[in-house]
Amino acid sequence: MGYDSVNEVSALIKKTYYTYERFQLYATFALLYHEEPISVVELAKYIRLSDQLMQIDEHHYLIVFSFTTQDNAYKAAQNLLYSLDKHFNNHTSFIALDSFDVSKSPKIVLRRLEQILAEIRKSPYHRIETEQIIEN
Repeated sequence: MGYDSVNEVSALIKKTYYTYERFQLYATFALLYHEEPISVVELAKYIRLSDQLMQIDEHHYLIVFSFTTQDNAYKAAQNLLYSLDKHFNNHTSFIALDSFDVSKSPKIVLRRLEQILAEIRKSPYHRIETEQIIEN
């Protein structure tokens, strides 16, 4: 991931923290991986208008499930995977979810999401996971 991407991701995470601190509105961070190319415009069709989407590279997107606890974000991630499975006609997309904690730096949030995604890819049975996979 390039320097500009890191700065953009950091800014988005800090903006989300600010929204929480100012208005007490929760969010959940997610990292989406997909094998085949998809544009931001096309991918945006499969998430809620209130959610935020940032392309990190050709295969990864940071998603902020705004106004959403982790339990509800998990359901939104399931819906997103279902839509992507239909779009690509395969099952090669994965989503990592991390709990919302304003004490984590943006760098730590991204690193944790990458660790969760790496663990997901080791298992043929799970395509969505939370931080519990790296804490066990």
